[in-house]
Amino acid sequence: MEYYVKAAAFLGAAIAIGLGTLGPSLGMGMIASKACENIGKYPESAKQIRSAMMFGLIMVETAAVYAFVIAFVIIIFSR
Repeated sequence: MEYYVKAAAFLGAAIAIGLGTLGPSLGMGMIASKACENIGKYPESAKQIRSAMMFGLIMVETAAVYAFVIAFVIIIFSR
């Protein structure tokens, strides 16, 4: 019975990290795409666009880190 609990925990962790990184990766791509478009349109404000893009990427990346932490906690507490 204990093996089923560990298997379920590993499966839950895999699903958590898989789905938890799907949204942030799509969001990062959209942020970078729009930043490149705006730098192409307004090259004189590239520095401000780049700094806003980096801040946005950091905020989006925290969601992926939270998913990793949750998956890690699931694995640790299943033992």
